[in-house]
Amino acid sequence: VQLQAFGGGLVQAGGSLRLACVASGRIFSNYAVGWFRQAPGKEREFVAAIRWSGGPTQYTNSVKGRFSLSRDNAKNTAYLQMNSLKPEDSAVYYCAAGSGLIISDFGNLTRYAYWGQGTQVTVSS
Repeated sequence: VQLQAFGGGLVQAGGSLRLACVASGRIFSNYAVGWFRQAPGKEREFVAAIRWSGGPTQYTNSVKGRFSLSRDNAKNTAYLQMNSLKPEDSAVYYCAAGSGLIISDFGNLTRYAYWGQGTQVTVSS
C-alpha cells in the first residue's frame, strides 16, 4: 500500500482546506486511515481517523466540530475537510493506514504500517 497526501497550502485564519489521501494497492475494509500532524519542534500528533469501510470516526478534541472525515472507496481516497482553521493548526499533515485497528487504536501512530509523505498546512493570523 502506498499513500499520497495532497491539498495542503497557505490559508488565512478562519479559512478552509481539504486534504486528500490517495491509496494505491489493495485497501481492505478493515483498514483504518488516520491523519496526523507535526509542527516544528513538536511530536507527531493524532488528528482524526476513519475506518475504510465507513464509521466509526475519531477526532482529537482540538479539531472536533471543525474537521471532518470522508472517503471515496471508488477513488481509493480519504479526505480531511478542515474548516475554521487556526494558526495552531499549522503543521505538516500525514495520512497513514493500518489494518485491524479498533477505535481505541486510532490515535496510536505505532499501529499504522503505511504512511504517506506529508503536506504542509500553514494558517496565517
